[in-house]
Amino acid sequence: MRSPTRLISLIQCTVFATSQCCALAGAAPTGPRVHTAPTDPGVRTALTDDGPPVPLQGLGQDELGFFDDGMARFMTVEVVSGANSTQGNGLGPRFNSNSCVSCHTYPYVGGSSPYQNPLIAVATANGASNQIPWFITPAGPIREARFQQSNGVPDGSVHNLFVVSGRADAGSCSIQQPSFTPAGNALSGQGGNPNIVFRIPTPLLGAGLIEAIPDSAILANMANNASQNAALGVKGHANAILGGNTNLSANDGTITRFGWKAQNKSLLMFAGEAYNVEMGISNQLFPQERDETPSCQPYNITPNDTDNFITAENYPATAVLSDIEAFANFMRMLAPPAPAAPTPSTEAGRASFISVGCAACHTPSFTTGAAIATGSARTPSPALSRQTANLYSDLIVHHMGQGLADGITQGQAGPDEFRTAPLWGIGQRVYFLHDGRTSNLPAAIEAHSSPGSEANTVMQRFGALSSVEQQNILNFLRSL
Repeated sequence: MRSPTRLISLIQCTVFATSQCCALAGAAPTGPRVHTAPTDPGVRTALTDDGPPVPLQGLGQDELGFFDDGMARFMTVEVVSGANSTQGNGLGPRFNSNSCVSCHTYPYVGGSSPYQNPLIAVATANGASNQIPWFITPAGPIREARFQQSNGVPDGSVHNLFVVSGRADAGSCSIQQPSFTPAGNALSGQGGNPNIVFRIPTPLLGAGLIEAIPDSAILANMANNASQNAALGVKGHANAILGGNTNLSANDGTITRFGWKAQNKSLLMFAGEAYNVEMGISNQLFPQERDETPSCQPYNITPNDTDNFITAENYPATAVLSDIEAFANFMRMLAPPAPAAPTPSTEAGRASFISVGCAACHTPSFTTGAAIATGSARTPSPALSRQTANLYSDLIVHHMGQGLADGITQGQAGPDEFRTAPLWGIGQRVYFLHDGRTSNLPAAIEAHSSPGSEANTVMQRFGALSSVEQQNILNFLRSL
């Protein structure tokens, strides 16, 4: 497959027209042909950059109160013990970071990896004795590490980057970090220990709208597009109840939809897992510690996070919630990313995006359910009910080929299968693909093509576009 710098024909005219485009206008060329390729317009800036987070339109005052409470807890910096009123107990013993916001912070709270990696400071906070893993760099993405195998058997679980050993609030805990060597390319994360694969944080903006999409809408979208998708080699997974094999909840058979492999069913499940896996904080969904070394559990009652049985009248209604419930409320009521105003180039790019087949997986929009509840099971939330979600994803998993395969199976998503990543907000994304291997949009597109990928035919059609058409698609994507 051609490299990102050779995606197109040799004569081209980008949206920044120059005299070198004369051949496209019918004039005789006056000099050598130009061999430049369309380029990534770069991370789009917006007035909302750096926040504050934007709530969904149509939220009531009660909902906004719970949104604000969840946001405050989402931004809390956790400690092992000795917390004050703005910190929570329970960090570790093994963890990746000490706050939700450290991983979900760009372009504002609830997003994804920022330009500057906060894990550098987290590693030694409060006297911790951690070494910085080779794939964590100041100007690289936040990454979690998963091992494909442990002791010769399939693993797939997260192996935390850091331990609380040495921290002033961790007592005599002295457990060791895992070994992640040998090292590879620190920025891309490629070429190191072949047993280790990486994931970067998924953006949470608009997550409540994704949660509110009915399974029936996902299945109808699959059925409506089945014949044209088959012609492109795009399949995805159909619902197991209807004879197929989608990524389903093992508990109730419904479609799971959060995470790189659509492994989590709901925002509450997402929050509970992340609290325990990423910060080592046990909770009512995951009540056991992942590391039960006695010397590392001297202070905290488990689970670390629970509902608060408060009866005093001077406490707000939000005070009774556990942290994971508050996190879920915050994520559920976060507005989706706001796209840039359309231009002739981005409108043309959108049309080409659809015509070459990118929309076979990146479905432009869904409509949420008719009566979606937040704080009342009797009165649906106008902010979440019958809303258009312009997410550009079909929310199912597809084979992405050898080039992107991570060797891990989660639920029914196999070693080279991933959920179609929602593209809303991609214009303000710094790092791409599940492992953050690139910050270059053309390179991320190119990675869709490899042996076994369902996107190969679409990529061939993309490669056959003119340079102007390809540049328009890049401009369109960066406008989202």
